[in-house]
Amino acid sequence: MRTVKKGLMTLLGITLIGTQLVACGSTSDSAKTTEPAGNDKKETTAETPKDTAKPVEITWWNFPSFQALDGEVGKYEKQIIEAFNKKYPEIKVNLEMITFEAGPEKLNVAIASNTAPDVIYDAPGRILDWAKKDLLAPLDDMVTDEVRKDVPEALWKQSMVSDKTYMYPINTAPFMMGVNKTVFEKIGALDLLPLDRPDRTWTFDEYKKALQAVKEKAPDIIPSGFFAKSQAGDQGTRAYIANLGNASFLNDDYSKIAINTDKAGAALDWIRQGVKDKLVVSGSESLTGGDVNDLFLQGKLAITLNYSPVLRAQNKTLKKAEFEDVLVPFPTIDGAKPKLEPYLGGMAIFNNGDDAKIAASKKLIDFIANDPEWGKKDLIQTGGLSARSSITGLYDDPEYTYAEQARDFYSNPPTIVDGYAEVRTFWFPELQRVLLGKATGKEALDEFAKKADEAITKAKAEAGK
Repeated sequence: MRTVKKGLMTLLGITLIGTQLVACGSTSDSAKTTEPAGNDKKETTAETPKDTAKPVEITWWNFPSFQALDGEVGKYEKQIIEAFNKKYPEIKVNLEMITFEAGPEKLNVAIASNTAPDVIYDAPGRILDWAKKDLLAPLDDMVTDEVRKDVPEALWKQSMVSDKTYMYPINTAPFMMGVNKTVFEKIGALDLLPLDRPDRTWTFDEYKKALQAVKEKAPDIIPSGFFAKSQAGDQGTRAYIANLGNASFLNDDYSKIAINTDKAGAALDWIRQGVKDKLVVSGSESLTGGDVNDLFLQGKLAITLNYSPVLRAQNKTLKKAEFEDVLVPFPTIDGAKPKLEPYLGGMAIFNNGDDAKIAASKKLIDFIANDPEWGKKDLIQTGGLSARSSITGLYDDPEYTYAEQARDFYSNPPTIVDGYAEVRTFWFPELQRVLLGKATGKEALDEFAKKADEAITKAKAEAGK
């Protein structure tokens, strides 16, 4: 791998575009590797030279990946570091918390100025982009064969570039829809939701009936949400349209856009008509995913389309109204099973040219993911599920039980496509065109596919593929 200075400085002036929000094998610097807490996993020990415990200092930048303790962001991370230092007193960890709003640009500046942190907890959208630019240290020596088999293929696809692992997968959750169950109970329409079905699958027609019931019986409640102001939360609108149209966002080999089908176009046309019919929130073209989420937390929206167990956990203290929220998959047509995009959170290491810092960073990642005590605590604090299929039953909550089952609906994630950072910028303007009546659904999806395919081809060429 080229030196980090050379790799990092190539990004000067480039804006990286981010996305939302496991046992280790032995390494030459790792004294112990443990299976993650849960399901009575056993500890395995690797031989390590006794003279490697030399003082080293690393910097950990973290988005709010863990829920705040006592209202203090970063308090839980400080507890992790304190516990980590009882095991590795020779490693000093400097924590810096960054926000989802300002963090991406702060990372851009740090990368461009050759001051990137050593380790970060983030999501595939940014991490894979950094990996493709040769900025990260590979983590394959941390992954045993057992772990490789225990993490679903869809999650490995979000953690690797070519045949190398650059993100250590920790927590996951399926992106689904959130439903204000209390609204449906109050209007006597709970039977219109698929909650009595083990897999909770439902059809587009059943979904329309549920929205119509809210419109007629709870006129002060908006039946459903949609948004198109920016790319934030675009995984929700992607999956929504793809499922309503029984389409895939990309083709099987990730070489072209596949969502521009007649049925997906018709689904987008229905959304525009739904705004007129007061089944979909008005002004969707000027709403962000955060705006729609806020309407849901206020109890003003019956069904939101960008939800997950992680968001549900984070929203417990943010609700501005009393109601019970539940999870359901996107409705589908033609008897198709839903296709859900997986959220994935994990850790990566910037190759800052210091082998000792890389080794120390791997120990921190191993501790956070796999320590017998803290591995389980950390997962619960994220509000997510384990990336490992064998780690289940972390929560005494039927919604988490269902979410674990819904992982069976995971589809290949668009985040791994070449040129993804540019591809996603073409999505929301086309949605806006439809909502503003300037294009039909099919016309907009065709235009998106044209621009996105060009970006994919260009990115492949630049990568020498």
